[in-house]
Amino acid sequence: MPARMSWRIVVFAGMLAASPFAMADDAGPATAQPAPATPPAGTRAMQANDVLIRAISLVGTPYVWGGNTPESGFDCSGLVNYVFRDMLNLRLPRTSRELSALSSPEVDTSRLATGDLVFFASGGVVTHVGIYVGDGRFIHAPRTGGVVRLERLDGQYWQNRYAGARRVLAGL
Repeated sequence: MPARMSWRIVVFAGMLAASPFAMADDAGPATAQPAPATPPAGTRAMQANDVLIRAISLVGTPYVWGGNTPESGFDCSGLVNYVFRDMLNLRLPRTSRELSALSSPEVDTSRLATGDLVFFASGGVVTHVGIYVGDGRFIHAPRTGGVVRLERLDGQYWQNRYAGARRVLAGL
């Protein structure tokens, strides 16, 4: 990853992690409250922060179909699996379709929080997954020839294919 790009990613990650809006909960409408400098160990906020930092560190890693490590490259579900396993020792289903069928809570787009999984479909079938990082953005491994990257959820391409989100960190 180019040096100019890496410092921007670190700054963006820090801004997201410190944002009072980055960690929505299920208790009701989000309110602007100062975020603690360091969330208590073991809390959902700490886990989401760990996921965020690890996922952002992988931006620029090549897409490889079936890939699931930084050394081999990633496909979309391989990236999700690697980040959650590496940071939280959480084993998740391998494919985007299996991930979308998890029994974890579904999340309305207006309630997305850092660490939520966002799903995209083609022809009514889930074919892609990414990790929501806050501020309307997600990280994913897009396609052959691409690299792991940040993307906006409100982009026309992704809006047309959006199939929902699940919160896998809720019960941890």
